[in-house]
Amino acid sequence: MGALSAALIAIGGLALGWITIEMVCKTCLDKGRDRNLNPDYGPDDDQNNAIRAPLNPNPPPPQPHPHDGTTSTVVKITSS
Repeated sequence: MGALSAALIAIGGLALGWITIEMVCKTCLDKGRDRNLNPDYGPDDDQNNAIRAPLNPNPPPPQPHPHDGTTSTVVKITSS
């Protein structure tokens, strides 16, 4: 009898959890369900391609390195 009541409580908890998730995430879940149930839907056909847009569409031109074109000499200092 104890196992049966524990199983019923667990099933009831799962049902309440499912209902809670359905109510909280309703808009997101409905959007996903509409896409999955539509046989004409293709993920590549979305008009909103902002997710694939570059993060910085107009990057500044590269700046020359301050040491380009100059020579340098390595000096080794030793203490005696």
